Amino acid sequence: VQLQASGGGLVQAGGSLRLSCRASGRTFSMYAMGWFRQAPGKEREFVAAIGYSTYYADSLKGRFTISRDDAKNLVYLQMNSLKPEDTAVYYCAADYSGSATSQAGIDYWGKGTEVTVSS
Repeated sequence: VQLQASGGGLVQAGGSLRLSCRASGRTFSMYAMGWFRQAPGKEREFVAAIGYSTYYADSLKGRFTISRDDAKNLVYLQMNSLKPEDTAVYYCAADYSGSATSQAGIDYWGKGTEVTVSS
């Protein structure tokens, strides 16, 4: 599975962005998909995941929404009310046997798309 994230960019605080991640392969629907992010100088952290259920980092609930379109091999991350602290490189990830909430369980990573939120 190859993953390609897109949709990042520069946005003002309070704005919105929608990230997309396109996956190759015919077995996309069998994977739980997740988004992680890494801010400058910080470790990569979990953002959201979708499989049989959806999961969010507690601090992001209510602002971020993950969704997927299995017919198009796409997973999305809608980000609203963005804050400067949301500035990071966002990575999509695929997990075949788990929930895509833990980095240790990820089977495939995309290259990431950069999000910058200005104050």
